Amino acid sequence: MKKLVVTDKTACKACLSCVIACSEAFYKEFDPDKSCIQIVSKTGTDAVVKACIQCGKCARNCEAGAIKQNAKGVYMVDKKLCTGCGKCVEVCPMGVMVKAETSPVASKCIACGICAKACPMGILEVQEK
Repeated sequence: MKKLVVTDKTACKACLSCVIACSEAFYKEFDPDKSCIQIVSKTGTDAVVKACIQCGKCARNCEAGAIKQNAKGVYMVDKKLCTGCGKCVEVCPMGVMVKAETSPVASKCIACGICAKACPMGILEVQEK
């Protein structure tokens, strides 16, 4: 299974480089709410990286059947089938499914590695598990 992995959970400096890279790659603008990776700062110095764990909960709750697992184990949103209802966003345990107001469909991490390339700390990696 291919997925994004945080290799060192203590090294994140909450610089948001990964968040910026994701939202700009898929929405052509920096908007943290449109990123499929999130950084949560608990105390200002301790940051938690929230990324898709490819659990499939979004797919199991999609009434339109728009989210399917590909051959590499990555859950993908079929934009032709997605109704934009937002149920997948509601059930995502990591809080990283995105349904932007400006988009008719939901989006999620596809383990593309754009965020990993942008991370100056080098703590993000797309791995085959």
